[in-house]
Amino acid sequence: MKRNHFKIYFLTLASVIGLTSCTNLEIEETDSIISEGFQGLADPSSAIDGLYSSVAGQYGDQANFFALQEVTTDAALVPTRGTDWGDNGLWRVLHNHAWNSEHAFVGTVWNQFNANQLVASQILDSRSNPSAQNIGDASFLRAFSMWIILDNYGQIPFRDTQLPSSSLPEVITGQVAVDFILADLDQAIANLPTAAARSAGLGRASKAAARYLKAKVLLNKHIYLGGSPDSGDMAQVISLVDQIADDGFGLQAGFFDLFRQEADDETIWSLSALATGNRIFNGLHYLSTGVAGGGWNGFSTLAEYYDLYEGDANLNRVDINGNPLDGQEERRGGVPPAGTPFTGSPGTTDNGGLEDGSNVGFGYLVGQQYALDGTALTDRAGAPLTFKRDFVDGTGASSFINNDETTGIRVMKYNPRYGGGQVGHEIIFRYADAHLMKAEAMLRSGGDPTAMVNELRVLRGATPLGSVSEAQLIDERGRELYQEVWRRNDLIRFGQFTRDWLFKEPSEVGNTARHLFPIPPTQLLANPNLVQNPGY
Repeated sequence: MKRNHFKIYFLTLASVIGLTSCTNLEIEETDSIISEGFQGLADPSSAIDGLYSSVAGQYGDQANFFALQEVTTDAALVPTRGTDWGDNGLWRVLHNHAWNSEHAFVGTVWNQFNANQLVASQILDSRSNPSAQNIGDASFLRAFSMWIILDNYGQIPFRDTQLPSSSLPEVITGQVAVDFILADLDQAIANLPTAAARSAGLGRASKAAARYLKAKVLLNKHIYLGGSPDSGDMAQVISLVDQIADDGFGLQAGFFDLFRQEADDETIWSLSALATGNRIFNGLHYLSTGVAGGGWNGFSTLAEYYDLYEGDANLNRVDINGNPLDGQEERRGGVPPAGTPFTGSPGTTDNGGLEDGSNVGFGYLVGQQYALDGTALTDRAGAPLTFKRDFVDGTGASSFINNDETTGIRVMKYNPRYGGGQVGHEIIFRYADAHLMKAEAMLRSGGDPTAMVNELRVLRGATPLGSVSEAQLIDERGRELYQEVWRRNDLIRFGQFTRDWLFKEPSEVGNTARHLFPIPPTQLLANPNLVQNPGY
């Protein structure tokens, strides 16, 4: 589909050049660039299957969309360790806000989600004869894809499938774009089944998922339009979250159990493709576990992010049963002293009487790491495998490059002990996020969200807060939703995306042009209706 999309743009550009360079402007009916174009899909249900599969692959990738949402923030960075993860600075420029319009991930995300939009539009075309459920799914996925483009690039090229293939996509922004997305979501709500009516494990959206996305769009609406949050929009957010709760969703105890294969009451929408291996192995050391060949020793988090949680700044240990030893709250997890005895728990496998991979802790991994048998692990050079708070070079100086194998606190929300390192349940929308969206909507419309936030904190084993302001709320979202691909969106909405953090370029502090990514140059050439975003 990506190739076809490019082909359409290329032929459009070629046709413009051709028409302006010849004197005979009469177009024959057989000319390939002016055709009847799209005539409908023979099997819209199969197209829906393919579209969900595409979204699963795009979302589960550690590069592209995930990297643009997380590595550009204080929640994740990929330091260069020796020659590993250098990649010509591909990862470093995201975290230090020095990316340009040629960055590969910027172009790929643009192509992927605009391609999704086109497929969804083809499904929704009346000539495809979509069923009501097809309409619900396609409307939801089109809204999701268009919202991602709006949120990341500020302008959406929209191709009307009723027009010839040679027609340039119109570009919609601001209120027009928001209204289009909201209309699609209303159509999705009207046509999608309830969560209870959806077959388990399909990774498909329900009315609750569409309501969640509508609440997310309304919560961010003032970012796209300018100005302040509208009280009517905030009231809608609260109502939508209440409707999601009425559908049977709610907060659930056992934080890390949510990221297993088994069903839970919090997951509103997950994707069933086995893509969670990226989340598991991208930060683990090569020798952290033997599951799936070990880790890739890339992604870490900043010490300042880790310090958002309660507990000892330098230790994050748990006992063999997972009980905290360093005063930490549940969500910070901890490092076990050895593997867990094998009991046949769902998704686990036996390795000498121990759960394979269970020596890897949950949450934030810092300090000495241990093998299944309790032996202290070492890195490839034989030094203790101790994950450290700081990123330093061989001289001990703070550095984004020339790190050794052990720098950086690692993050583990999904865990290699389940499913052989591939948990077929990657959460996209979760009720705890909806709960915090409602709390935020209350705060932004003059209410007091303290009780709501404390309801979540008590469930997660954290001390209740005396009051909740914007500062406390963005921190709480960070503690709850790390690695769930919301950090960039949250930081922008709370005015924190351009603040200073470790390794950010000083010249980029306060640069609000970084709120949007650049339009890829090839797309500007192909569609003159697009305009490059300021600062690029």
